Amino acid sequence: MKIMTTTTPSDADKAAVAALPQRVVAAWAQHDPESFAGVFTEDGSMILPGLYRKGREEIRSFMEAAFQGPFKGTKVTGQPIDIRFFSDEAGVLITQGGVLAPGETEVSDERAIRASWVVVKRDGQWQLAAYQNSPALEL
Repeated sequence: MKIMTTTTPSDADKAAVAALPQRVVAAWAQHDPESFAGVFTEDGSMILPGLYRKGREEIRSFMEAAFQGPFKGTKVTGQPIDIRFFSDEAGVLITQGGVLAPGETEVSDERAIRASWVVVKRDGQWQLAAYQNSPALEL
């Protein structure tokens, strides 16, 4: 994983930002919409293909329904591939991963994604201000 920066982040900040995907993975594994939404800032946004949700409550509500519907029984995976810090309190994380259908151990090409995570440090904690993903398949 390549880390680029225009500032000098601490090792703790680097680790906290790199750990954000694992917080999402853990919340998803528990099908816990509250913990999933808790990774976001209060006014955070989430963009998925065909979907836009703004605010922690809209994200929580969407994930609650999704965990009972199309994401029931699924898991998610995501690994950082790039981190950049623009200040001591802002940066971007790029990940690759995707949704695992029940019984799968590897993400299928059809569900593989790359994602951008705009991260901010609020009250001493790194959170997700904006998230967007797109299919990883090259056209």
